[in-house]
Order: sequence, then C-alpha cells, then structure tokens
Amino acid sequence: MRLFLPINKLINSFFSSEMEPIQASLPKSLNKASQAEQERIDEVLRRLENLFQREQAVAKSVVDCLYEVGSVRLIEQKVPFKTLQWPLKGIAYYTKPLFRRLAVGWVKKNAPWMITRWLFEQVKFNGDPLPFEDTSTPTIDVAPVPELLPVLPSVNPLLEQQSQEINALRSRVSWLTAAVVMLVALGCFNMLS
Repeated sequence: MRLFLPINKLINSFFSSEMEPIQASLPKSLNKASQAEQERIDEVLRRLENLFQREQAVAKSVVDCLYEVGSVRLIEQKVPFKTLQWPLKGIAYYTKPLFRRLAVGWVKKNAPWMITRWLFEQVKFNGDPLPFEDTSTPTIDVAPVPELLPVLPSVNPLLEQQSQEINALRSRVSWLTAAVVMLVALGCFNMLS
C-alpha cells in the first residue's frame, strides 16, 4: 500500500489549486520601476501561456517522457522484487493515457507561472525582491502542550527486535498476497483472451 501513496499525492496535486496566478499576490502600490518590471513579467507570462496553448503536442511529449522515466524509476525504487516489477511496469504503461490527460492540464495551467517565476528569479541577482515575492515571513505562535501520555518503561530489546521482525514479515505477506492476486487475475485474463 505504501507504493501507491506517492501516486495518490501526485494525483491530488493535479487537482489542487495551490498555484495562484502571479497577479493575485502583487502589491497594489508599485513605483514606476516596479510597474515596468510587472509589465515585463505579465508579458512573459502571456507569451508562455500562449506557447503552451498552441504547442499542446510538445507538452504531451514532455509529459510522456517524464512519465515513462519516472514510473520505471519509482517502481524500481519502491518494489525490491524483480518478479513484481515487470507486471507493475505493464500496469504503468496502461495508465499512461490517464496520467497524460491529467498532467497536460496541470502543465498548461501551472507551467507558464512556474517558468516565469523561475526566469525572473534568475535575473534578480541580489537586489530588490520581485513584485510577486512575499517579503514578510509569517510568525507562528506555538503554545507548549502538556504531556498527555505517561512515559512507558523501557521494553526488553529482544521483544522489540521480535516485534520489528513480525511487522516486517506481515508486510511481506501482504505484498505476496497482492502479487498472487494480480498474477491470478492476469492468468484469468490471458485464459479468456
């Protein structure tokens, strides 16, 4: 189940609206130099948005390449068993169109803003902050929380080690059960076709 957590986070990030347009966070009073900078930032943003609207094929090919490399690396990193890696890579191949549809929409919505911000951060050097940067740092007041649970006495190291081994074996059993279910399903699918 831990393998699918990063995928769920990725899918949730496609639908989240954390990325706000640059204009929403600009201060209302800008001096003449800042207004000129803002006009240039808006111009770059409009051109990038236009580019991503016109060149949707480029966005699709970039997303496809990133998905192919990322899915293979994720499977190889998270799944230690070679016998489970090839069916998961096949599943990743068949989920590519769904990912492409979600990712292209996300790229068209967020990439111009992200590229514009990155480009203007590159030319900022060590001068004044850019118009879309938030220079104030939020402060968080933290109140001390009284300790609610009593401190438990130390556990025998042998019992702790055995507990860890039992948990490791339980996770392996769950992985093997999932693998058997997938292999049986694939076998049934092959028999039907």
